[in-house]
Amino acid sequence: MAIHAISERRVLDELDLAMIRELERDGRMSNSQLAAKLGIADSTCHKRMRALIDSGTITGFHAEVDPDALGLQIEVLIMIRIHGQARGSLRKFQTFLEQLPESKHVYFISGDRDFIVHAAVRDSGALRSLVSDQISTREEVAATNTSIIFDHSPQRRVKG
Repeated sequence: MAIHAISERRVLDELDLAMIRELERDGRMSNSQLAAKLGIADSTCHKRMRALIDSGTITGFHAEVDPDALGLQIEVLIMIRIHGQARGSLRKFQTFLEQLPESKHVYFISGDRDFIVHAAVRDSGALRSLVSDQISTREEVAATNTSIIFDHSPQRRVKG
């Protein structure tokens, strides 16, 4: 059985990777269903699952919701550059971005931009308000650049 090192927290073996792959396909699968699919005892599956969660390898379970179902017709990536003198406020600004109801993900990045915000809004008016009234008016912000997402691929799955 091959062993894969994931940081210093936990070493993942083939069974761990198989569990992760199955849960990525169906995160609602019961422990018994997962154990049966992998050909292991329920108790082994439960113990392994608990170890994956406790080690931080599995960080949570969530529902993927279609933004259209919520009336959010437009998804965007907003690239934000911060003024040099505002560098001391990066974490505070990141918290502001994370708390915006339109934010799906916030990335603190390297390069000529400091943050990328993946946001979902109902229409172009809501997008204009988000960028022009809420983000660009912040004193930390030097510039923004917004790209509309036309389509995206599903999340990459564990290959292991």
